[in-house]
Amino acid sequence: MSNVLDELIWRGLVANSTDEQALREHLESGPVTFYVGFDPTAPSLHFGNLVQLIVAGHLQRAGHKPLILVGGSTGMIGDPKDSGERTLNSKETVAAWVEKIRSQVSRYVSFSGDNGAEVVNNLDWTGPMSVLDFLRDIGKHFPVNRMLARDVVRNRLEEGISYTEFSYVLLQSMDYLELFRTRHCTLQFGGSDQWGNITAGVELVRRADGARVHALATPLLTKADGTKFGKTESGTVWLDPAMTSPYAFHQFFLNAEDAKVIEYLKVFSPRSREEIEDLARQTAEQPQRRAAQRALADDVTALVHSEADRDAAIAAAAALFGRSDLHDLTESVMGQVVREVGGVELAASEGLPNVVDLLEASGVVASRSAARRAIAEGGAYLNNERVTDPDATVAETDLLHGRYVIARRGKKTVGAAIINRV
Repeated sequence: MSNVLDELIWRGLVANSTDEQALREHLESGPVTFYVGFDPTAPSLHFGNLVQLIVAGHLQRAGHKPLILVGGSTGMIGDPKDSGERTLNSKETVAAWVEKIRSQVSRYVSFSGDNGAEVVNNLDWTGPMSVLDFLRDIGKHFPVNRMLARDVVRNRLEEGISYTEFSYVLLQSMDYLELFRTRHCTLQFGGSDQWGNITAGVELVRRADGARVHALATPLLTKADGTKFGKTESGTVWLDPAMTSPYAFHQFFLNAEDAKVIEYLKVFSPRSREEIEDLARQTAEQPQRRAAQRALADDVTALVHSEADRDAAIAAAAALFGRSDLHDLTESVMGQVVREVGGVELAASEGLPNVVDLLEASGVVASRSAARRAIAEGGAYLNNERVTDPDATVAETDLLHGRYVIARRGKKTVGAAIINRV
């Protein structure tokens, strides 16, 4: 317990804290019950939520007890954002998402032992509360001038903000008070974008019960140019394999920038300080080997999905770029690969397509003439086999799992086609 805060700081997982020395002493004094919350605003947690789950794991391994809160009530309201009012989801939708997220978070903490985790739902204590009780017991402790001074509220005042979103901070703050009273919770953490809500909870506990509790916030991870790290061109990186496949997940981390990869390793990898420092040295001396990126992608994919999914993602990448046999990939993994490279659907009602047409349709060349030129130059491949005849037609034996064809030009330009029997 004595060095967990130092470990979190070294790993770059602490952006803010209420009082670092007081928090350090509190963590060293004995087992602490802490909580981190997730609102069900989608059917899956995303990459950004993973940082909080990793912090929870560090604290639990140091002997502290996790409370993982899934916001059945706050998820029906939505934290205000700068871009405008949220669209409210139905109660049934939120309830379904609560259960999906409850299942997801269970992967990252242990539920056994003296400090076994609990998953709690804030709808359990907000649902039965009357409006009068809420206004008297919670609203009384929130000066409106303080609420108006919050950045997101101030930014929304001109275009307007609903009372619903304006009041979100009261609901989230009440969670801390409830967990302090019923489970002796004395530490909350979350992302730095939640710092205002988190400290409002600390203040509510002080005002309502005269007690001192603690908080910390994790930083927002960015790319080298300062933009947000955690989205691809196709959108959010989800933890649900049905929304972001293990192959796409592995590829996302494999493409981390040299300037940032060690920072990401500290955050996401369980490797020791010595191992990460060695990878930092390798990155500085031989960046072309991308040893740190491979370690990062392997570690995070195994954590979020499984070691088997990690191994399948590695095998798929090797096969896709001609370093192993595409026929060895399972149909599920092949489907992930095809989706990730943007496989185009082709109807086969009048027979299988010409090789030149397939190369163009898959996007590896810009035109039929470019396809013929690539074939003539020896740089066109179907399923890693060099194409030599520009007049050839795709054969039945070329169809992986009866429907997929991988096209490649040169070493790196890859596309795919999905042949649909009509």
